[in-house]
Amino acid sequence: MGKPMVWRPRLPRTRAGQRRLVQGVMALCVLALLPSTWLFVSTSGRFGTTADAPRRDVAVVFGAGLWNDEPSPYLRGRLNAAVDLYREGRVKVVLVTGDNSREDYDEPDAMRTYLTRHGVPDERVVSDFAGFDTWDSCVRAKKIFGVDRAVLISQGFHIRRAVALCEAAGIDSYGVGVAEKRDATWLYGGAREVFAAGKAAMDVLLDPDPRFLGPREPGIGQALASGR
Repeated sequence: MGKPMVWRPRLPRTRAGQRRLVQGVMALCVLALLPSTWLFVSTSGRFGTTADAPRRDVAVVFGAGLWNDEPSPYLRGRLNAAVDLYREGRVKVVLVTGDNSREDYDEPDAMRTYLTRHGVPDERVVSDFAGFDTWDSCVRAKKIFGVDRAVLISQGFHIRRAVALCEAAGIDSYGVGVAEKRDATWLYGGAREVFAAGKAAMDVLLDPDPRFLGPREPGIGQALASGR
């Protein structure tokens, strides 16, 4: 038997061909970075720390995974920021949005339990069980829960995308970026955002419906009325 054929890319031999190859690679790199540039420009001045957050009726906390049915360290950071905003009177209601696509995985209930354990009254927490990704969470916050203005809470590497998508969904948004140590998870999250920015741009352009929409829910209005 002969040796197996191995495909090797053939690089152009002429200077003109090599120049066109370099230009093509550079063009692809620019295109790949355009969504990230859009996120950076469109959200400038629209996020900061809990100390910078304006007073809004609603804070939206995005899910970030569970460890043994408890909030992951990154999710705890987001929830702690929500607790601080509530205690300081900067927000009145917390909308927790996350994944509950399986019976044995329930981010919103775990988030609610954590918040109530740390002093946020249960009647001031509203759960969105179909926040399967950031776009779904933003669209559902607007269309299902009737949120028009909100403080969004996530990690720094994600908060620009959250603000951009919720703005596109029709929510006047200010983002709180929670600081975390720069571990492997932080590095992964930052790298992932480069690719997630492309999906975010497509979501804004195509305006798809969430995976699950459903009827409007009165939870936010009821929670606000309970504090009057």
